Amino acid sequence: MAKTVLVTGASAGIGKATAILLAQNGYNVYGAARRTEKMRDLKEYGIQPIKLDITNDGSILACVDQIFREAGTIDILVNNAGFGTGGAIEDVSIEDARYQLEVNVFGAMRLTQLVLPKMRENKYGKIVNISSIGGKVAFPLAGWYHASKFAMEALSDALRMEVKEFGIDVIVIEPGGIKSEWAEIANDHLIRISGHTAYKEMAKSAVKSTLNLNLPAPSVIAKLIKKSIEATNPKTRYVGGFGAKPILGIRKIISDKLMDKIILRQMK
Repeated sequence: MAKTVLVTGASAGIGKATAILLAQNGYNVYGAARRTEKMRDLKEYGIQPIKLDITNDGSILACVDQIFREAGTIDILVNNAGFGTGGAIEDVSIEDARYQLEVNVFGAMRLTQLVLPKMRENKYGKIVNISSIGGKVAFPLAGWYHASKFAMEALSDALRMEVKEFGIDVIVIEPGGIKSEWAEIANDHLIRISGHTAYKEMAKSAVKSTLNLNLPAPSVIAKLIKKSIEATNPKTRYVGGFGAKPILGIRKIISDKLMDKIILRQMK
C-alpha cells in the first residue's frame, strides 16, 4: 500500500519539486500551502492540494483531519514551509521576528505534534525537517532566520531520540543555495528593512554577493528527501545545494572569529 505523505510549502521551490517527485514514484501525496492557486498543476500528478496557513492552528487541524479522514494516516511529514526574514537584528521588528519563528518553527512543530500519535500507533513514521546550512552557520542580516533554523536543528535532535523507540525516524535536510523565489523575496525584504539604516552598505553588499550565482534546481533537494525516506537506516542529516558541503566542512574546523572574517570578506 502506498505511503501517505504531507509536504508543506508545496506551492513552489523545494516543496513543489518534492511533492511531484514522490507522486511520480508511487506515494500518495498531499501538498499544502496558503497559495492554493499555485498548486493547481499538482493535480496533474495525482497530488491533492490542501490550503494551509501554518500560523493558524485551526488551519493546521483542518489539514491534518482531512488527510486522516481520506487516507487514514500520515506516514511521512515533510516540514518544508518556511521563508527568510532579511534585515539587521536591530532593524527587524519583534512582530516580524515572531512571525518568522511562527512559520519556520512553531507551525512545523504543531504539525509534528498532530501526526505523531498515529505514527506511534502504526510503529512507523518519517518526519523530515527542512533546515538549512543556515541552521549551522549564521550570516549577518539574517539573524532571525538563522534563529529559526538553529531551533529546528535542536528540536529535530531532541525529537529523534524521543521517538526512536516507536519506529519513527527524524531526518534533517540542510540545503545550501537553491534556485527559487526564496532568495529574491529575502533580498527584497532585506533592502526594505535595512537598506536605509545604519546597515545599508552591508545590506547592499549582501544582496550583490548573491547575484549571478549558478544555483541548482530544487529537484536536487527533492531527490535527497526521497533518498532519506527510502533508506532503511537513514542518516540524521542530508546536505545538498550550492556551497553546502564546503561551508559546513569549513565551519567544523575553524574558529568563530576566522569564520566571521571569511563571511564578512565575501560581503565586500
